[in-house]
Amino acid sequence: MQQEIHVDIATDGAVKIDAVGFSGSDCEQATAFLELALGKVQQKRRKPEYHQRNQHRGRQRQSLGR
Repeated sequence: MQQEIHVDIATDGAVKIDAVGFSGSDCEQATAFLELALGKVQQKRRKPEYHQRNQHRGRQRQSLGR
């Protein structure tokens, strides 16, 4: 799925940011620059995709000490 960031600005100036196609905390990392630029976050709602594992991360390797 393609990753996109949707920004909706209401007539009263309220801004809604929606990260589409992201999983895990990747959505927060992708939108952090917008939140910083726009100011105080009034409300944050995490979608079910947030609770999924990040797809881009590789497997973690464990080494056994000898």
